Amino acid sequence: MTKKEMYMEIRNKVADNADMVAFIDHEVELLDRKANAVRKPTQTQVDNEKYKGKIVDYLTEVDTMKTISELQAGIPEIAGLKNQRISHLLKALRTEKKVKRTYIKKVAYFSIGAEEDAEA
Repeated sequence: MTKKEMYMEIRNKVADNADMVAFIDHEVELLDRKANAVRKPTQTQVDNEKYKGKIVDYLTEVDTMKTISELQAGIPEIAGLKNQRISHLLKALRTEKKVKRTYIKKVAYFSIGAEEDAEA
């Protein structure tokens, strides 16, 4: 049961008390306002979009398969990022069907293109 549903149940129980009804209506209004608020992306989300663009541009330019370490070495903007974050960015790009992953001798290589079966 959500907060709004709970407030409405309480409102039905105390329908004869005008002060309680007014309070509950105000709280429900605040919940509605919060639920419909426009949210801006966080700075990390903005940065991630920029990094994903750099990765796609680089892979398009070199047109060969690269490992995460090779991507770090080849793209100065992401050189300071940890491998785990780059892996997360690549997973998001795979979900968007912009990058594909290929395993060669248990090493993951990434290149431009959509995977046949992207199970990100």
